[in-house]
Amino acid sequence: MTNKIVTFGELLLRFSKPEHMRLTQADFFTSKYGGSEANVAVSLASLGDNVEYVTRLPDNAIGYAATQNLMQLGVDTRHVLYGGTRIGTYYLEPAAGMRASKVIYDRNGSAYSELKPGMIPWRTILKDASVLHVSGITAAISQNAADATFEALDIADEMGVKVSFDINYRKNLWKYGADPRATLKRMLNRCDMMFGDAIEFEWIFQRKQPPFTAIDTHFEMQMDEYGAWFEDIHREFPRCQHWLMGMRNMVASSHHTLTALLWTNGHLLQAPIIDIPDVVDPVGVGDAFMAGLLHSLPAFADNKQLVLNYSLAAAALKNTIPGDYNLTNDEEIMDVVNQKYTEDSLYKITV
Repeated sequence: MTNKIVTFGELLLRFSKPEHMRLTQADFFTSKYGGSEANVAVSLASLGDNVEYVTRLPDNAIGYAATQNLMQLGVDTRHVLYGGTRIGTYYLEPAAGMRASKVIYDRNGSAYSELKPGMIPWRTILKDASVLHVSGITAAISQNAADATFEALDIADEMGVKVSFDINYRKNLWKYGADPRATLKRMLNRCDMMFGDAIEFEWIFQRKQPPFTAIDTHFEMQMDEYGAWFEDIHREFPRCQHWLMGMRNMVASSHHTLTALLWTNGHLLQAPIIDIPDVVDPVGVGDAFMAGLLHSLPAFADNKQLVLNYSLAAAALKNTIPGDYNLTNDEEIMDVVNQKYTEDSLYKITV
């Protein structure tokens, strides 16, 4: 078995207005490709990993252009399916000052939503894979997509391929009648490593945790409470051995603090707090966390603190890059990891 990583989900076309304009302003949109699992694939390819992305795209010029975009970034797309007539889209109005960001999805009837079990040759795709990565969004789009997701998980289990999972709960996507919490817990039961932000952890486990309200890098984390919290959820889901939780506090729309916790094989680790005073684009930060974890777990198998710090640094850098993709390399991430600026080993980056 090789170290190939396979990611599976819906590729989207993102439309937004330039210079923080509202959706009602200006007469044109800028467009970029994205989507959680594609973002993970691009991040891994940027780090030099062998990664394949599986999806279904429309059988037209838009679908082919989307695939070409991924190929140019080093992602293997040989098993992308084509069919249907449209690509899923979303419209983004970025945050500014006290104004929150706004996202409007337009995914009904997309090529991916019409995906069905049996359409993807999973045994061929996974025969040389070490990890299959899915997210809550993979199963949120339609019943057919959810069924295809669980088919992939069944075959991954059968073939001994580890499963990576991002909670990625998006309330507005669950329209086909499934119980989102129950469905995502079914997926969580099948995973070996996972990521979620603090809000998603609270939602899926229906349990409050200590708040992260850092306005600088000197915030004190309540590690004893977090430790008991992770022990409890691991007892509920014993298969998962690596639990990564990202934590963000928005001091202002363009000023965030970021940290993370990693529960791994019975031990809870704390990352430094990174202060990001000039956020450019926070979309895809969770996907950068996930890619950092998938890349660093095998790379730094004997140093889980480095795994955690690496994942955090990758996510922090994504805040500085427009678009969904985290186009950073290993050297840039390690530069952030090694940027100690106090004796307490707290990090800070300035963009």
